[in-house]
Amino acid sequence: MSRRAIDVIDEVHTVAGYTTYIDLILPLLDGKELIATGMTREKDRVQKAVETVLSGRSCALISSGDPGIYAMAGLVFEMCEQKNISIIPADSARAKENVVKGEGGSNDELLKIEIVPGIPALCAGASLLGSPISHDFATISLSDLLTPWEVIEKRIEAAAEADFVIVFYNPKSKKRNWQLEKAANIILKHRSGKTPTGIVTSAMRESEDVTVTSLSELSKADVNMQSIVFVGNSASAVYRDFMVTPRGYAKKYEL
Repeated sequence: MSRRAIDVIDEVHTVAGYTTYIDLILPLLDGKELIATGMTREKDRVQKAVETVLSGRSCALISSGDPGIYAMAGLVFEMCEQKNISIIPADSARAKENVVKGEGGSNDELLKIEIVPGIPALCAGASLLGSPISHDFATISLSDLLTPWEVIEKRIEAAAEADFVIVFYNPKSKKRNWQLEKAANIILKHRSGKTPTGIVTSAMRESEDVTVTSLSELSKADVNMQSIVFVGNSASAVYRDFMVTPRGYAKKYEL
């Protein structure tokens, strides 16, 4: 967690989030009002968080990783737009400027918002693997709960053909157990089966696990919803126990 995230949690009256993430930070939540909901209840907890702020109490809506990457920040904005709730930056100087310009809107409901940057799983995972995303990469979620599989498949195909390093979020769950193998087969049409592939599960947590394997062996790996998968590009390699994607310095300079 960033220092700012810890400070915000300390300052607010209420903390809202997915039950699992609430449990991870319980030592920081003494005396806080809690809004905790289970999986697929994102809309409910965002709505309760927004209502809490509009009632005059401050609320931190927590996510894992970064709130703007496959997380809750986007849903807050979508909900405010649909309900015609005016939003302005929490920073006082910017907020004042927006109100003066009339950007606060005519709606009496006004929400001040701050998006606190986090540490994305792709950054935490990459640091544990070595340097797998030192060059261009694409990030794709394999969850088809909100995005049709046909769309996901097209994105995998395009990223594989363009030789991007590919980072997969939400690779496998108990109910979604076939997508990762399907994704690997799509990439294998464009890359060698020996392509380095890294798997990081529960990055920076007590149950952390880091594995470097190959693209052809990916379907056999132990992967779950706490995992993030890195599939290297044509230049990616394994050095010692680390996965490395070169930026291209060796081609330009004498190292």
